[in-house]
Amino acid sequence: MLKDQKIVVVMPAYNAAQTLRQTYDEVMAQGIVDLVILVDDASHDETVAIAQTLPGVQVEAHPMNRGYGGNQKTCYRLALAAGADIVIMIHPDYQYTPQLIPAMASLVATGLYPCMLASRILGDGALRGGMPVWKYVSNRFLTLVENLLLGAKLSEYHTGYRAFARPLLERLPLDRNSDDFVFDNQVLAQVLWLGCAIGEVTCPAKYMAEASSINFRRSVRYGFGCLLTALEYRWAKVRGHGRLFPPHKRSNG
Repeated sequence: MLKDQKIVVVMPAYNAAQTLRQTYDEVMAQGIVDLVILVDDASHDETVAIAQTLPGVQVEAHPMNRGYGGNQKTCYRLALAAGADIVIMIHPDYQYTPQLIPAMASLVATGLYPCMLASRILGDGALRGGMPVWKYVSNRFLTLVENLLLGAKLSEYHTGYRAFARPLLERLPLDRNSDDFVFDNQVLAQVLWLGCAIGEVTCPAKYMAEASSINFRRSVRYGFGCLLTALEYRWAKVRGHGRLFPPHKRSNG
């Protein structure tokens, strides 16, 4: 089934020079990826220079930093323009293992799950991988509240490793979303708003000095943004639409 699908991996990158090549090598070792698109968000290191030496990588460099969400908007736009059938987003900091790419792509290709998440929480991979306890507790609290407000049963909303079917990406109003870290959360709320199923697979995670992470202050801001997104979702359900949630006809894909 995958042989008939064009699989594009997108990497939103910022100062990823130390881990990019290792991530890339493992991505390509899976044997199913047709194209890697790396979007650099005005890094201060050699990320772009290294990316330009890697075979099969399309490199886009933002002249100014647009933020994590702004980076992803470029990633998904370029992936769709490249004709992707399945788009997989993975960070080039090697926090997540690319070995899950075939499993995630296969579950999207079946049509059963147009959106797949690699969850650090399933199987306790987060704590074993070194996630700080305060981040783990925050993750669990936010996920509990979001599940209640969004009417879902996900193990986490905060993973940066996810896959999408092209028809779903084309329907998502990504330009309405933030250019900051809460973009990830808003995307999942929009997927649920469209009535689409979200699948999850267990993912081990590695927390290293080279891996990207946000500090406590930005984490607090992100947490409030997630709660606001969930509240906006509930209000949009009452009104039939909202700032992030345009009127739609529900479907399963």
